Order: sequence, then structure tokens, then C-alpha cells
Amino acid sequence: MTRSAPTGDPGRGVTGAGHNRAVAVLAVAAGERGGGTLQPLDAAGHPAGPVEPVDDLPAAVAAREAAERPRWVWASGATLYPALLRAGARVERCHDIELTEGLLLGHAGRWGEPRSLAAAYARLTGAAVPPDPPPRPPAPPGHGQAALFEAVAGPPAPGIDALTRVYADQLARVAATAQPGRFRLLVAAESAGALIAVEMAAVGLPWRADVHDEILAELLGEASPVGGPPRRLAELAARVAEAFGVRQVHVDSSAELLRAFARVGVQLPNTRAWVLRGVDHPAVPLVLEYKELYRIWTAHGWAWRDAWVRDGRFRPEYVPAGVVSGRWATRGGGALQIPKVIRRAVVADPGWRLVVADAGQLEPRVLAAVSGDARLATAGAAGDLYAALAQDSFGGDRARAKLALLGAMYGQTGGGALPALAVLKRSYPTAFGYLEAAARTGEAGGLVRSWLGRTCPPGAVGSGDADDAPVDPDAGADPRSPRARAARSRGRFTRNFVIQATAAEWASTLLASLRGELAGLGGELVFFQHDEVIVHCPAELADPVAEAIRRAGARASALLFGPTPVRFPLDLSTVTTYAQA
Repeated sequence: MTRSAPTGDPGRGVTGAGHNRAVAVLAVAAGERGGGTLQPLDAAGHPAGPVEPVDDLPAAVAAREAAERPRWVWASGATLYPALLRAGARVERCHDIELTEGLLLGHAGRWGEPRSLAAAYARLTGAAVPPDPPPRPPAPPGHGQAALFEAVAGPPAPGIDALTRVYADQLARVAATAQPGRFRLLVAAESAGALIAVEMAAVGLPWRADVHDEILAELLGEASPVGGPPRRLAELAARVAEAFGVRQVHVDSSAELLRAFARVGVQLPNTRAWVLRGVDHPAVPLVLEYKELYRIWTAHGWAWRDAWVRDGRFRPEYVPAGVVSGRWATRGGGALQIPKVIRRAVVADPGWRLVVADAGQLEPRVLAAVSGDARLATAGAAGDLYAALAQDSFGGDRARAKLALLGAMYGQTGGGALPALAVLKRSYPTAFGYLEAAARTGEAGGLVRSWLGRTCPPGAVGSGDADDAPVDPDAGADPRSPRARAARSRGRFTRNFVIQATAAEWASTLLASLRGELAGLGGELVFFQHDEVIVHCPAELADPVAEAIRRAGARASALLFGPTPVRFPLDLSTVTTYAQA
């Protein structure tokens, strides 16, 4: 199978910082008291007209968006776009300087260096590079929300000239990468993600506080009137103490639990659930139940609901590419860790539906697409990749086929996985070799890239602990040495990075394409988590929205991988509550 570069123009169909030369480009910088500056740019990022000071920046952006639908260039969408959106200025596409700088620094092996416009401009001009400002603390909705373009403490932000010069420099650096077409798509999806994150936070995930209260009462009992644990947790704590034969045990204290188990003759390395499940003691099921309910109480209990749910909506702050692989994160609110039982509180508005799409078996399919392994790609054309794999090479044993493929991607290369991996290596040598090459690069301290060019952070193999000091040049050859263990850990990370980061790119491209589809159709993007997306729409639009999601998935596959036999099917559910999906 021939691996193809992304086809088509990433500026078309992917709502974001595409580089379609027919699209007008406008740099925008915020000023004081709601004003700002606009600067037309040419395809290379150079000024193409006079600087345009404006007194009402949101109004000016909205007017130019309606007239030209330009690609906006700005320092940081996370900083500027919320204020524009609150003022009614929604934009179709942008180039996010800060996010792009982070990608380019990583590509150059300088991951983690300051990426703000001020830092990028300082590097460009040879000035001292300022550190990035610290992240804002998470602020629930309605708690200290900043006014429109409110000034923040610190030195003044660079102006429009710095913005345009850094943008032109970034375009040149992207063009100089080994795969500029792919990297442009990465920038497009990343910048579009910044728009989507702001819009999803503004719309909010539909949330029924009364249903949430019913769930908490069902699971936890009545809340304590003095702020302590609710009734169910207090009862479980008493039963745990009774099982240990003591008056009291603080079950949420790992140290105290370890001491309690030691007193009854059970020595444990930690109190993680998988460790406890291997212990035969009457306290274990009670502790496990307590831990599960304690997490719900502390992470999504009454205090969480009071802080994060306003006017029937949960509005977290999403952080695109908040994880090194490019996956999203959130700042406060725990939106990406909503327990299944709590999802019953995510309820569509009357007359509306939730269309939930989940990309099944995404990472194995990505491996089939990027590795160029024709035999694995044939299996990837099936609706159930693991079943196809099982029929092809594992005697119909789906569980064994799944174990082998996941073991290869996640570095589980010993124990019970070893025989299955031997079959995988023999039947799919190109895919297996792709992962092994990434692992060997990581073990040697090298960098690996995703399909579109996201680069992993540098490792610290062979440096850190005193035991790793290069006293003995052959120390790394000892498989039991700290250096060798660190190298293997790094190899497991890099072998998965090349797949997980590419899967994140596919999902982000789907999301960006879907945003464009919904703009002409209706419906609201309200949630995104790794390979799952939720659209909230009127009931009569549920079927058209489902088709739009399928089209967005097909477009994401075509943009990333070109013609490929590998399918990326989406499991779609139209429901009234998230728990039904």
C-alpha cells in the first residue's frame, strides 16, 4: 500500500487556519477600551495594505467576516476570541500564532520554550525571550469573568508589526519542514480547535442540575449539613473500620489504609484498585466502593455542581492540545472525566437531541493507515478490525488479536502478550516495524513525529538520578540498570506517541470539518473528548447532523491519508441523555 500525503486544500472544509491563497488574510491586534488594529496581508504574510485602526474591534471583525470571510491572524485565540464571541463576532478561520509557535518549536526539538507572540518576536529580532505568563487559575462560569479586552498586568503586548512579522516567519518555517502540506493541515486543525474550544465553552453542555441532585442522593445519600462526607460515605467508613476491628479508619488516606492492612497481616505496595482486587479480605469491597463514591463526591458532587453549572449548562474551559500527544485537556471542571453514572445529568433541551459520535478502534486503524502495511490495511477495511485480524492470523481468536495489537502499540511486549506479538510480527511485519522503529528512536533519546508533524518532547534518557551518571560507559547495556529502564520507558512512550498523536490529529480534523458543516446546517458542538464528539440539535436535524458527522469523518481520513482502504467508522447514537449513548 502506498502512503499518500494529505490531498486537497487544508483551507477548504477544515474551518481554521488553512492556507488557501484565495482567502483574504487579516492580522488583528486588540488595543485599549475595545479598539484595535487590522492589517491586510498577502499570501506570504507581508502587509498588503495600510494599517487600519478601529474603535470598535468586535464590530469591525464582524463586518469584515461577513464581507470577506478572511483568515484572521492573531496572537492567541484563547485570549482574544472569547471577547469577540461575547460581542457577537464569530469567525470562520484563523491562524493562532501561539499554538503554531508551539508546534514549530517542538518540530525544531525545542519543545517547551516560550511560545507567546512576545517570545516569538524576541527570537526573531534577537532580543531577550520573555517567559510565557503563567496559566490562569481555573475560573468557573460567572466567577470573575474579565471584561472585554480588559488590560492585564505586565508589559504591553507586541503590536501589529510584530504580529505580521512573526506570522510571515511562521509561514516560512512551515514551508521548510519535510512535509509542509501535512504541517499546514496540523496548523489548520490546531487553530480551528482554539475557535471550537471557545465556542463550546460559550454554548455549554446541557446539564440538568435536578437530575444531578437525584443521582447524588441515590449514590451518596444526604449531604452532610456541616460539610463532611455524605451519609453513604460515612456508613461505608464505619463498616471498613469494623472490618479491620478498629474504631476509625480514614479510608481516603492511602497511608492509613496501608497501615490498617498491615495490622491484619496484608502488606501492600499501594492502595490502587487493581492491587486491592487481588486481596482476600472483607474490607476490600467496602474500600473499593468507598473510593468510587468518594471520587464522585469530590470531583462531581454538590460543590462541583454549584461552581460549574449555570443556567442549565456546564461550561468548562477547554485546552486544545493540552496533552503532549495533541489530545485536549480542560482547565478546571473535569469535563474529560465525567463518570458514566453522572452522564445521566447531560440531558438535551426539550425538542432537542444529542447526536453522539464515537470513533471505534481509532488507534489501530491509524496504525494500519500510517505504517503502509497492506495486509493490516485490508483488516482495517472491516467494520471490526480486531475480528478481521483474528480471522486473518489468529485462528479466529479476537481477544488474542486485540491483545497483540494493543501490546505492540503500548509496549506490552512481555508476559502473556509475547506469543501473540510473535504472530503479529510474522503476519504484519511492516506495521510491527513501524512501531519498533519509533521505540528504538525513543530509547536512543531521539525524537519522533506524528503523521502531520507534531513532535514528541525530548526525553531524559541517561540523565537524572545519580545512578545514571556516565561513570561506566557500558552501564546502559545492563537491562536492570536505571538507564536501561528509563530507555525502555521512553521507547514505550515514543512507540505510542506516533499513533496517539496521529489519532488526535484525525479527531481534530474531523472536529474542524464538522464545525464548517454545522455552520450551514444548525446544531451546536457541545463536547469533544479524544475520539468522541457530541452535537446538540433540534430533533428534526438529528439525521442530517449524523450525516454531517459521517462526512466530516470521511473528509478527515482523506485529508490525512489520501486514498486508503482503511475505514474509520463512527458509532452514532441519537439520544436525549448522554448516558444512553
